[in-house]
Parts: sequence; C-alpha cells; structure tokens
Amino acid sequence: MDSASVLSFFKEITRIPRESGHEAPMTAYLQNFAAERGLQCRTDKCGNVLIIKEAAPGKEKVPALVLQAHQDMVCEKNAGFEFDFLTQPIPYEIEDGWMIARNTTLGADDGIGIAACLALLDSDAPCGKLECLFTISEETGMDGAFALEKGFFDGKTLINLDSEDEGQLFVGCAGGIDTTASFEFRREALIKGYKVLKITVSGAMGGHSGDDINKERCNAIKELVRFLYTELQYDFQLISIDGGNKPNAICREASALIAVPSDEAVDMIEDTKAFDKILRAEFAASDPQVHVECTPAKTTLKAIEEGDAANIIMTLRACPHGVEKMSVDIPGLVETSTNLAAVHTEESVIKVVTSQRSSVVSELHAMAEKVEAAFFLGSFDAEHHGEYPGWKPNLNSHILEQSVASYRKLFKKDPEVKAIHAGLECGLFLEKFPDLDMISFGPTLRSVHAPGEKLELASLDKFVAHLYDVVTNFS
Repeated sequence: MDSASVLSFFKEITRIPRESGHEAPMTAYLQNFAAERGLQCRTDKCGNVLIIKEAAPGKEKVPALVLQAHQDMVCEKNAGFEFDFLTQPIPYEIEDGWMIARNTTLGADDGIGIAACLALLDSDAPCGKLECLFTISEETGMDGAFALEKGFFDGKTLINLDSEDEGQLFVGCAGGIDTTASFEFRREALIKGYKVLKITVSGAMGGHSGDDINKERCNAIKELVRFLYTELQYDFQLISIDGGNKPNAICREASALIAVPSDEAVDMIEDTKAFDKILRAEFAASDPQVHVECTPAKTTLKAIEEGDAANIIMTLRACPHGVEKMSVDIPGLVETSTNLAAVHTEESVIKVVTSQRSSVVSELHAMAEKVEAAFFLGSFDAEHHGEYPGWKPNLNSHILEQSVASYRKLFKKDPEVKAIHAGLECGLFLEKFPDLDMISFGPTLRSVHAPGEKLELASLDKFVAHLYDVVTNFS
C-alpha cells in the first residue's frame, strides 16, 4: 500500500455516482471489490458494507482493527455548469500539487477514506484482522450510522478516515441538529407598470458548515436578505427568494425576484451596484469573487402579498447564522454555531433549512431554540429533526497513544490532538458500542462541500504512510 495505490482507487471512485441517498452504485462496487478478492463482505438492510480481511500470518493474536469511511458525497456545482452527479464522472485536474474539481465538489470527503481502506485490503500489509466499514448517507443525516446494528463488526478499536487536516488527530466532535421552517403566504397580482428584476448574490466561497463556519465567509442568503431589508422603505413587490441546498454547506448563491415601478428600475440596479461594492470590500479576504447583480427577468408568478413579504424578509434577516460561542477549554475550537443553509419559494409556501452544531448538548438545544424563536416570531412553523450526538474526547485513548507515537517516529514531530466542530459518525458509534476506542485522521482537503474542493497530494503521502504504520504496528 502506498499513496499511488490510494490515489488510483480514488480516481476509480470519482467515476461512480454516490450522491447521498443514491449510493447503490458505490455499494455494488464495494461488494464486487470484495468478491473479486475472496474477502468476506456483509451488507445490512440499510446499505452499510463491511469488508473483512483476516490477519496476516503471525498477526493472528493482534486485536481486530476497524477502519471506517462513508460511501456518499456532497454534490454541489457552480450555477450554469451543466453536470449530472447521477450519471457523470467527477471532472478533476492535477495542478500545483493539488487534485481539484473546479466546478463541482470532488468527493474526497470521504472518497479518499474509502480509497485508503481499499488499498489496504488489496495489499499484503502485515497486520491483524481488518474490518473496513463503509456507511451510507453520512452527509444528509448519518443514516447508516443511525441504522448500524450492534454486532455488525467485532473490533473494539476504530479509525475514522473522515478528517481534513493532515497532522491533526481528532478525538472529539460536535453533535448537531437541523431546524427547518415554513411559512404559508398569500399572493397578489403584480402592479401594473412594474418591472420584474432578478437580484443575485453569487461567487461566495461557501464551504463546510462546521469546519468553515469560523472563517467568516459570506452567506449569500444572509447578504441578499440584508439588501432586501434595506430596500423595504421603497416600493417593490417580492416574488420569490431561493438559495442554498444542503444543510451542511454554507450558502454560496442566492437570488430573489422582485417587481419595481418601471421608472425606478434604474435606481434599483444602481443600489445593487453600490451593495456589490460593499460586499466586495467586506469579504475581500474570505470571498474575493463574491458579487451582486441585478438583471431584467420574466416570471409567471404573482407577487407575495405585501405584509407576508415584509414578514419573510424580516424573519430571515433576524435568523442567526455563524459562530455562537467559542470553547473556553480548547483554544480555537468553535463550541456552538448555526448555519442558515437554504431557502426555497414554492407557489404559496417558503421553506427554510438551518443546522446547528455544538460539542455541548445543552448548548446545542439552546441554539436550536434560538433559531426556532426567530421563526416563531415571524409566524413560521418550525421543527427540529436529525439530531446526532457529539463525541466526547478521551485523551487516555490507546489508539491515540499509538497514533501519536507513530507520527512522531515517522515525521520527527508531534501531531496536533484536537476536537473538531464538524459532525463525525463516531458519536453514534459510541452509543452503539460503548467500549469502542476511536480516533480520526486524514489528508488535507480544502473547500469541502463546495465547488473547488481539492486534495493536497503531499499530505496524502504523509497520511498513507501514517495509516500504514499505525495499522501494521497496532497491538
């Protein structure tokens, strides 16, 4: 096993459709991989796959080691880029030491974890029994981890391969919950003599709503609503607001259809130009490509009734987004946050998706209640769902001790031992397997959950060397 074999498997994986909820081709690939090599393979009724490789000669007494990655990927693409994640391979380039997908997500989260498992299973690594677990729909609710039945694997030590910073060993993660809201509104006729315009905020970096929430990146929905709120003093009719997609991604693009008096259309366009300059200045460091534009548009929809429109805009303006609290125990760790992820307008209903995270259960619930309260004040219906637990750090972990020693031996320096604000499946595993000893690490990924996602190849070399050393020297 080396980084070339891992990368080769990952390139195969980029050709396999595996959007969350549509992992069947990936599941079949894993089953075929095991069958072709005569390896034991189990698939549960949910779609989780376990591939087992018995211990190498002389390693029969080494305890079983579980390696875990998730089958699915976040499927995001740039507006205007024609691409079907269910039928087309991911287009990627190798440039300046990075493997990058420019207009889509790359799926290195967590395809590179899958590839590392397959490379180990395909090798003659002198190690004990390996149980490689591949869960489904991690990105949309950790469905596979929730459905995992006790006894599906035997090992008492698990290495999660779903982290994104080489040289960092993770021993804890945040729990999370989604809060969704909806509001039924009335429509009214467009006023005669009004002109329809489309206002768009785009070019934002986006990113992972856990790992990137502290980077102060532009949330396109928040900024679009900010603009509309300032314009409430003028005569315009709101027709729709749409933006965002996945609960665990920071919104990169959002747009609104409005109607204004024809003789004021030029003024509205000038206002958006002024707001464009404001955003470019405010987000020059974090989102250098963000911009605002206003263009003529057509629609068959009627306008949202004036009072309902104002209520929608004010409620979204009041909805919190970003870091709520930093940890006082672990410097630099976000403790609690919320993400205004998506908003979509239908014929008579507007729907909003948000997600909250915290490493403290009571604060997670308090954050969800705060978001809920903002919606209730606007007469929205709101509900919570998809809660998953955090993973409490265990600094006395045996696999942590061995992983630190391995890293120090290989690279002559200590790795960072950290907790992560993103959600990992480890919290759910710990509920089902209370005696499980766990750690998480991986190569360096950037722009995860957004187009432009990339994998640093030099970090892949170090990650693979570290994983191989830990696995072959595990005792």
